[in-house]
Amino acid sequence: MIKRTHTCGDLCAKNIEETVSLNGWISKSRDLGGLHFIDLRDRYGKTQIVFNEDINKETFDRVKKLGLEDVIGITGKVVSRPDDAVNKNIPTGEIDVEVTKLSIYNESAPPPFDINDRNSASEDHRLKYRYLELRTRELQHNMLIRHKAAIATRNFMNDQKFVEIETPVLMKSTPEGARDFLVPSRLHKGRFYALPQSPQTYKQLLMVSGFDKYFQIVKCFRDEDFRADRQPEFTQIDIEMSFVNQDDIINLGTNLTRHIWRIVNDVDLPEEFPILNYHDAIERYGSDKPDIRFDMELQEMAGFVEQSDFNAFKSVLESGGRVKGLVCPNASTYSRKVIDELTDYLKKYYGAKGLAWMKCVDGKLDGGIGKFFPESVKNDIISQLSIEDDSVIFMVGDAAKTVFAALGALRIELAKRESLIDSNKWAPLWVVDFPLVEWNEDKNRWDALHHPFTSPNLEDLDKLDSEPGTVRSFGYDVIMNGYELGGGSIRIHNRDLQARIFKLLGISDEDAQEKFGFLMDAFKYGAPPHGGMAFGFDRIVMLLAGSNQIRDVIAFPKTTSALSLMDNSPSLVSEEQLEELHLEVIQDSED
Repeated sequence: MIKRTHTCGDLCAKNIEETVSLNGWISKSRDLGGLHFIDLRDRYGKTQIVFNEDINKETFDRVKKLGLEDVIGITGKVVSRPDDAVNKNIPTGEIDVEVTKLSIYNESAPPPFDINDRNSASEDHRLKYRYLELRTRELQHNMLIRHKAAIATRNFMNDQKFVEIETPVLMKSTPEGARDFLVPSRLHKGRFYALPQSPQTYKQLLMVSGFDKYFQIVKCFRDEDFRADRQPEFTQIDIEMSFVNQDDIINLGTNLTRHIWRIVNDVDLPEEFPILNYHDAIERYGSDKPDIRFDMELQEMAGFVEQSDFNAFKSVLESGGRVKGLVCPNASTYSRKVIDELTDYLKKYYGAKGLAWMKCVDGKLDGGIGKFFPESVKNDIISQLSIEDDSVIFMVGDAAKTVFAALGALRIELAKRESLIDSNKWAPLWVVDFPLVEWNEDKNRWDALHHPFTSPNLEDLDKLDSEPGTVRSFGYDVIMNGYELGGGSIRIHNRDLQARIFKLLGISDEDAQEKFGFLMDAFKYGAPPHGGMAFGFDRIVMLLAGSNQIRDVIAFPKTTSALSLMDNSPSLVSEEQLEELHLEVIQDSED
């Protein structure tokens, strides 16, 4: 094997006349008669190497038989390129290497897609050959960003005197909102471990153990339906601290985010991030993770509706629902066809019953539901909402949850259509004062909005029994450009208060003891006040890399249906393995 002296991204004009050795993959090959040019690639870059028939006939004849992605090593002399052949877009663009020695390590079968053009194949096809897709410039760049982000995180946390402690991967199944991945025990018949949805209980136990500053970059697992930014296994920056309040954790989370962005992307974020309470985030943006890079906010329409003859919306208000609207420019571009497409989108994905509208033309509101509003009311709408000519008002009237979800999504869709989002801008913020619980209509019970260990705001304790839906929590999320980077809470460290919360959530004493008895027992022995948060590490890297899905920043991801197309997992196992685990697979009748 030829021992390399440089990587394929190292050489430049200062190396001219040096004898060097390189190893790598053939990325491009061009036969020009007596000269043969090859772009040799490794993870550091590309170098153009030249085989000259007059310099070394033997190596020249051998290179003609090589193909793309063959793995070779070469030795040769660095020479300058002719002026008209200089490539200023790459660090090695001023030089070539004239090859005097060639070693062929491995010849490649024809690649299933063009490594130089990642978009030359569908995503499923690329995922099948993920080890080849990882050779592409984009994914190699993404993996380096991931590495830098992890190093930046560890350095920052170490400087802040945090201790990285690993927690178990095989743990007890506990209710945390999503389905657990279960692992059957061979030694203990009928019993199961669970893969952790998060190290929540363990990091609280570490606070009881006296490790006042814990962190971990940790794998977590959730058996749930997936989206572009979700995976069955994902990575968190997990953090817990003792003797802190909400402001302390917000300060730490802000500084960690700023540090990662500065080290990885050389971006200076604001010293303080805006803080928005949950109620205002929902009312103004229709989302608890608002994208504040643009100003289009939801408008209250109830007062105008009450003065109209539009009975569909008036009945919504009478039944306790809400009517909100969005004002969008360029009304003339919103034909009936476009509005129908937006309506179908909101019906399909957000359960809205419809999308009402009016357009401002020549200083007057008309079209859509405009005929149901008196002129005086329409003039008030224009005045109070500062509506400009050639604008359109979109309105949704429904149950509050549906209204905010639909208009929050429509806000983003309209901003994309109108090019209102500055893709070069970073807009972080914190959302605080989340509700402690939310009502589950299907199961007729209160569910924890975050998890059962989140502390209620102590100012609201008097409403815990009578009006639990109005109780605020000490929960908080950090948002970037409409994505949730992370979230957490101040925890309950008092056994009596924890018991009240379990009771509110419908968790019986027996279930609480079965699921969380070890944590409650630990609290008997002096649990400090504590809190923490977890950052979605994959999502952070996704944003830093300028991607819109986390599969692009995970080395070996699953599809949206949780399949690994490369190694065909999940897979069937043998009857012998099932017997050892005391399991039997029951086939569905359709199978």
